[in-house]
Amino acid sequence: MSSPDTATTVTTEEPAPVDDKRWLGLAVIAIAQLMVVLDASIVNIALPSAQHDLGITDANRQWVVTAYTLAFGGLLLLGGRIADYVGRKTTFIIGLIGFAGASALGGIAQNQEMLFAARGLQGAFAALLAPSALALITVTFVEPHERAKAFGVYGAIAGGGAALGLILGGVLTEFFSWRWCLLVNVPVAIIAVILAVPLIRQSRAEGDRRYDIPGAVTATLGLVSMVYGFTKATESWTSPETLFFIGASIVLLALFFLIESKTSHPLLPLRVILDRNRGGSFITSLLVGVALFGMFLFLTFYMQGTLGYSALKSGFAFLPFSAGVILSAGLASKLLPRFGPRPVMATGLAMGTLGMAWLTQLGVDTAYVTHILPSELLLSVGMGLTFVPLSSTALTGVAQHDAGVASATVNTTQQIGGSLGTALLNTIAASATTAFVVANGAQSLAQAQVVGYTDAFKWAAVIMLVALVVTVTLINAKPADKSTSDVPAHVG
Repeated sequence: MSSPDTATTVTTEEPAPVDDKRWLGLAVIAIAQLMVVLDASIVNIALPSAQHDLGITDANRQWVVTAYTLAFGGLLLLGGRIADYVGRKTTFIIGLIGFAGASALGGIAQNQEMLFAARGLQGAFAALLAPSALALITVTFVEPHERAKAFGVYGAIAGGGAALGLILGGVLTEFFSWRWCLLVNVPVAIIAVILAVPLIRQSRAEGDRRYDIPGAVTATLGLVSMVYGFTKATESWTSPETLFFIGASIVLLALFFLIESKTSHPLLPLRVILDRNRGGSFITSLLVGVALFGMFLFLTFYMQGTLGYSALKSGFAFLPFSAGVILSAGLASKLLPRFGPRPVMATGLAMGTLGMAWLTQLGVDTAYVTHILPSELLLSVGMGLTFVPLSSTALTGVAQHDAGVASATVNTTQQIGGSLGTALLNTIAASATTAFVVANGAQSLAQAQVVGYTDAFKWAAVIMLVALVVTVTLINAKPADKSTSDVPAHVG
């Protein structure tokens, strides 16, 4: 990958003054980002109760999760561009208000259609909120050491939020109601909006602010088609519906990149992804999403289905993962300015690969302390060391004009990776389980399920190893490299 010249988008205004409220502003951004990350996993624990209360069929219950993923992953690039043009503070606040409203709608849902619609609305507003949050960090923290600390906070949230969602979902479902897994977002969002008004400064892209409508349509439809195709692949990879949507996504995304190479005001400027450091980070983010989402999925199944854990107990069993990510993200923020992203990310991905490989040794009655806990700790420390430099490097050298869309690309790769990982690894696990039953009979169904889980963990470890190879091959940013700090922001 080359590093195209971005001079055409660099403005000539004076650098923005240092924001003396930037750390308080970061706290507000962190609250909002945690809310978005939590929501991707918190409903997993609540799903059985919601299904029972609303009479959702087994065939349709997946839409409680995928309606959110479809809207979020499909609209992220457009959300990032809107944030660049309208103003990142403005879209951040709009995203918070909309997310709160959609959460309230889901919390009072009277039927499955109302819940599915609410989840889709949550995803749409998250697609506006998430890139705004990351872009605000990018343009607010311009000094390398401060930026590393800020991304340390972001990395801890990105890595630990999913596991915290499982814990919070278990607590709210067991002691209150599944509805509070959605309603809890409302007071959090209101507090964040009230604090954001005085603490966060406005920033927006200068220069050409025209929207790339053909690019927006093809990218959004392509990503939605891809996520939907991956979702349908959990039923069958070779069904006409799966092949149609995956094929359509390939055609639409190819058309999107053709449009982006020709238009004068692209939705996703190719310079954003063709830089080797940013491109390497995006690929790594995609691969880690594939492996990590699969790990959460099957480890949850294993603990509840095989070991007989309750929803609450299985949620708390993930607590060491959350703690490990948070602590190692803080360490990564100190190591990043000194050593640069490649050694920190490579170390993290190597630990993640080993942790995933450890999970392949699970059995029907494996003890938590001897297998699950050590693998969680290895994975969590590894992911904390990975997320911080990944988030920072994905924005290295990007022009202020492109900060929002570059931020959106990070989130898009994570969502698409998670959707692909769920579909791919679920298919692998189901095939391994079926093959075991055929070979050994149905008298050992628990063992057959564990064989499926460990086969999925095996492939997740391979995918994590590929991410390590990509990092070592492509990432070459130096310690304390400036990111967008050398490109002044329009701040008001």
